[in-house]
Amino acid sequence: MLNMMGKNVNYQQKLDQILNDIMIMNSDITPTLLLHSCCAPCSSYVLEYLSRYFAITIFYYNPNISEEEEYHKRVAEVKRLIREMPLEHPVDFIEGHYDPQEFYDAVKGMEHLGERSERCYACYELRLDQTAKLAKDKGFDYFTTTLSISPYKDAVWLNEIGERLSDKYQTPYLYADFKKRNGYKRSIELSAEYHLYRQDFCGCAFSKAERHADDLS
Repeated sequence: MLNMMGKNVNYQQKLDQILNDIMIMNSDITPTLLLHSCCAPCSSYVLEYLSRYFAITIFYYNPNISEEEEYHKRVAEVKRLIREMPLEHPVDFIEGHYDPQEFYDAVKGMEHLGERSERCYACYELRLDQTAKLAKDKGFDYFTTTLSISPYKDAVWLNEIGERLSDKYQTPYLYADFKKRNGYKRSIELSAEYHLYRQDFCGCAFSKAERHADDLS
């Protein structure tokens, strides 16, 4: 269910507090983070930003991507970015299973809705639920997603879902709004630096259709 109670919350400040607490602890053990990744461009800045604080494992679970060729292209770009980008701690990679029917089941009855609607909320929840579950099963210290870096994604919804799933799976959620502090701008710069493939639609068949409709209008 959509809830706008958190719309005035500064999620960057909440992230700053968590990172500050990690630095104060000054432990010899680096905390682990399971980072859901939607694509390489969005991951670039988040990896640059968080790799000094966490041992990161990227989890690529995106059944919303309607075309298999597109899906594998995005997977390959994330793997290449991890290989080529110099980061403070090594980054591991876990690929989730790819079954677009899971997405269609999650948004059933909402196919007619546009972008930034309840359909997108259900999609966020599907992907974050699998991330939180895996984080719990594998004992990660935190989980979060790169999705909030996009100006087209609702950070309030993402953090609300993450908080709820944190309670469900008893695993801390890393609050974030990665578009803050020019995060989105930096992701564009890094995409150019590493010649990353930047898709022009979210991934699902509905967003692609809307994109093409906009191009024709």
